[in-house]
Amino acid sequence: MNRRDALKCFGLSAGALLGEEMLDRLGVAAPLESPNAFFNQAGYLPGSAKIASVTLRGGERPDFQIFAKRQGEPVYRGIVSATRMDEASGDRVALVDFSALNKPGRYTLSAGAGHSSPILIDHHAYGDALRLTMRGFYGQRCGCAVDMGGGYRHPPCHLTGAYHVSSGRQGSVPNSGGWHDAGDYGRYVVNSGLSTATLLWAWEMYPSALNRLSLDIPESGGSAPDVLAEIRWNLNWMLSMQDDDGGVWHKQTSEHFCAFIMPQMDTLTSYVIGTGSSPYKSTCATGDVAAVMAIAARCYRPYDTAFSQRCLTAAKRAWAWAVTHPDVSFTNPPGVTTGGYDDRHCSDEILWASAELWRTTGEAQYEQAFLSGMDAALPLTSVEAPSWANVQAMACWTYALAKRKGSERMKSRIVEQTGRAAQDLVVRGNASGYGNTLALSDYTWGSNSVAANQSLLLLIANHFQGGAALREAALGNLHYLLGRNCFGVSWVTQVGTNPFQHPHHRPSVADGIAAPWPGLLSGGPNARPADAVARALPKQPPMRMWIDNDQAPSMNEVAINWNAPLVFLLAAANA
Repeated sequence: MNRRDALKCFGLSAGALLGEEMLDRLGVAAPLESPNAFFNQAGYLPGSAKIASVTLRGGERPDFQIFAKRQGEPVYRGIVSATRMDEASGDRVALVDFSALNKPGRYTLSAGAGHSSPILIDHHAYGDALRLTMRGFYGQRCGCAVDMGGGYRHPPCHLTGAYHVSSGRQGSVPNSGGWHDAGDYGRYVVNSGLSTATLLWAWEMYPSALNRLSLDIPESGGSAPDVLAEIRWNLNWMLSMQDDDGGVWHKQTSEHFCAFIMPQMDTLTSYVIGTGSSPYKSTCATGDVAAVMAIAARCYRPYDTAFSQRCLTAAKRAWAWAVTHPDVSFTNPPGVTTGGYDDRHCSDEILWASAELWRTTGEAQYEQAFLSGMDAALPLTSVEAPSWANVQAMACWTYALAKRKGSERMKSRIVEQTGRAAQDLVVRGNASGYGNTLALSDYTWGSNSVAANQSLLLLIANHFQGGAALREAALGNLHYLLGRNCFGVSWVTQVGTNPFQHPHHRPSVADGIAAPWPGLLSGGPNARPADAVARALPKQPPMRMWIDNDQAPSMNEVAINWNAPLVFLLAAANA
């Protein structure tokens, strides 16, 4: 077994193995010898909390020192906290709090064992991470040539498709764009729905961070800002999945996953796949399109009124179809084994679409549908961070965020329940040895996206009620994702001094380049492994159930619905 394979077997990133050559290529300094300090490898904002986690031998409680240079006197010093047992990792962890150090610069930390890798304090610490993670969607484009620089490119892919027998139609289908969903080349309306909406919400809430963000995409320099231009690539595909009656087909994929090849080499037919029986479209997909297009109508109105109106018309037609067909669920038809994104409960999608359409149009029928849904089918007893299968929170939040009069009683309930859920997350973040807000049960497939979506909840609560603790808890998850975790790894490709190297992502495996495609978030630890490589790991505490291996999708796949809340979080940090 070579060193690379050994690292992978023990769940370690190959970044250390690639060493200075790889780090030089990425433009970052090589890490110094400090295996015991874990922090955000992208850096910290000057006025924010700055806490590193350290693992210490025995009961020692040493001083810590912060240096501006490797040699010389420390610029800051203190005493590490008492150690605590971190249940998620099984580690005994102490905390190093250097929040009072606000001067921008590069520093190293010493806390019992050598110096750390460089720690950046800067007003723009997260600018590069925001650009890379948002630009990661360009790298996922289907149906066009992609060139991200550095050799990360491919010619046009999946240029044609066809209606599957399950769709109720026959014949060919021209490719209308969209984003490859994850490590595969499928496109799924349900997952696109939440992903696209999260990005559009980031645009609405943090325009100062996104309005002038340069993505260097083919549309750069056009009439719309780059972020909206990139999102439109996926909106056009979602619009193409709407039938003449307003309903929306569930997905466009091959019948099975292709091998680990570049996208242009995938010659399997890209099928529009339906439910297999009349009405062939699914309620959840249709509700998602209604919600997303209602948001898009708001966002694109200042830049392209015709496109805005097209989106609004599509939203209204989709909503009408979903209300008429409220219970058409989807499961893969015979012979199809790609991702199902099957959801038996679509009432939350209809609720969300109703709220978004009311926020956009002010029309009474949509508010009445939302309020009756909240009071009957979905009484509001709590608010949970959103996921593709549960978008109730999006429905609640957009109603409360709307600058329309609405029901003050309902808005107050939403604000109250969101604040209560946010405070629970703050408590969890403070109790964690690595500062994240995840419960032990949250270490599932895509746990890193759970952390990012919990930050979304915290930031919405902060918008409603304010409070530094809410914002710092949200940033705590960012610190966790970018290095303050038990592996000391940044779970975003090409971000930080020790980014993970082997995502379950076909272009990253097939392109012949050592480093993976940039700006992609790993799914992260999963206490319930669901593939052969992951199941071979010995049972450990949930945070330690991760391996940097491209054949472990349940621990190391990437996905657009994981990147989207990270972009939202980074936009908030940059704002």
